[in-house]
Amino acid sequence: MRQTLLTLLFIFTPIIALAHTGRSDSAIVRFLETNYDVRFSDNNSMVLFKNGQEKFDDLFKAVNQARQSIHLEYFNFRNDSISHLLFGLLKAKAAQGVEVRAIFDGFGNTSNDRPIRAHHLEDLRKAGIDIVEFDRIGPPYFQNSFFRDHRKVVVIDGMLAYTGGMNVADYYITGKPEFGPWRDLHCRIEGDAVAELQKVFIDFWNKETGENLSGPQYYPGEKLATDYFFGLKADTTCSRRAKTIGVANRVPRKSASIIEDTFVEIFNTAQRNIRLVNPYFTLTKRMSRAIERAIKRGVSVEIMVSAKSDIPVTPNVVEYYSDRFRRMGATIHVFKDGFHHAKAMMVDDQYIFMGSANLNGRSLRIDYECNILVADSAATQALYDIYLQDIEQHSVTLTAADTVRRPLLRRFVNWAYHLIAAIL
Repeated sequence: MRQTLLTLLFIFTPIIALAHTGRSDSAIVRFLETNYDVRFSDNNSMVLFKNGQEKFDDLFKAVNQARQSIHLEYFNFRNDSISHLLFGLLKAKAAQGVEVRAIFDGFGNTSNDRPIRAHHLEDLRKAGIDIVEFDRIGPPYFQNSFFRDHRKVVVIDGMLAYTGGMNVADYYITGKPEFGPWRDLHCRIEGDAVAELQKVFIDFWNKETGENLSGPQYYPGEKLATDYFFGLKADTTCSRRAKTIGVANRVPRKSASIIEDTFVEIFNTAQRNIRLVNPYFTLTKRMSRAIERAIKRGVSVEIMVSAKSDIPVTPNVVEYYSDRFRRMGATIHVFKDGFHHAKAMMVDDQYIFMGSANLNGRSLRIDYECNILVADSAATQALYDIYLQDIEQHSVTLTAADTVRRPLLRRFVNWAYHLIAAIL
């Protein structure tokens, strides 16, 4: 009898594991492996942060415990209290001998209302922080509109990685007066997928600095982060240390189509449902057609858009596409309580595609971006719980009556603006 039970356990354990991870024979995993040589690993943990307070609390604890290296890549560090706290921690770690490297985007810095100035950079470098500005804004200026670094990646000791939609700014916690709270999404990863995000940073760092940063110290391999870092938010799902994760890194002229191709492939291969939240839902024609095909195939498509935005004109285009897809059969949830800046989708209750990429032409076809594909049903459920809470507590569902009530002039303006969506 005992031998029979052991035999049954041997047979069914792999099946149970596949049910937890959600990888099975995922078409999207095969697509990324085959077409873009994306490496998937199956030994990862992941925790989600649904707001800035959660993310920065966890990140600061991890930074405090760093022993060897801290690598940060952000679109911008807003020169406010959160960045002051972060840079203060980084200075202290540098004084302890920890290697601290940071890179930020020149346009991202200049375009925010509290940029880092030259004297701030000098102060950070004197304190031992190696910080680089990617493509600093300067004459002839027009060249600075291309190929911005929009990624958000932090890697600590090669064992922990943070990525998602958040930069470093107070308003991820405090919101902004013009639209209220700022909602966003970020995550922390442990496992072999961290090495892939480390490679994203190091490849970009070497390209920009001309250095040849390398070595096993940045890729510690089998070390468990939980043996070295304490007090961080735990992955409490049933697939802890068993999540399948791959990194989709968009590099202009090298992997230029990876993000858009993946989005399109997801809409082409989804079987049951797609739940999507994205702040700049201004779409390329290719993306718009992919969504239409999914709806026509009978896939349940839910889209959460934000009623407010930090970019003018964007709400008009979002409203145009919202009305259009609702008429076709999609369910549109409009987030009302602030600005929803998260970039994530859940597919067939089995996998997540999330990161820095917006659904606009710039993210899909121009900028450096980084998304992760998490083929795991437990992680997908965890994200869906957050998504459902946003629907129930902070959103309204778009109806036919809402569209009819829009003034004719507003509908015309929405249509007109959607014609220039490619440059938004």
